[in-house]
Amino acid sequence: MTPQQEKHLRSIKKDFSTLVDSKYRRGQEEHGGDLFNKPLLDLVDNSIDEAIDQVVYLLTLRNK
Repeated sequence: MTPQQEKHLRSIKKDFSTLVDSKYRRGQEEHGGDLFNKPLLDLVDNSIDEAIDQVVYLLTLRNK
């Protein structure tokens, strides 16, 4: 990879690390409990809800 690509990747990894830390902590405050101990069906349902939210946001962005 080029130095520019390496720099871009480092930036993405840094941003992701910050974002995932913040999102995980907000989720803990909002929902409590241990994510890794939640029933599988709850994890599936929550994942579907998140996927739907993502599509809504993306379609809204596209329409702007």
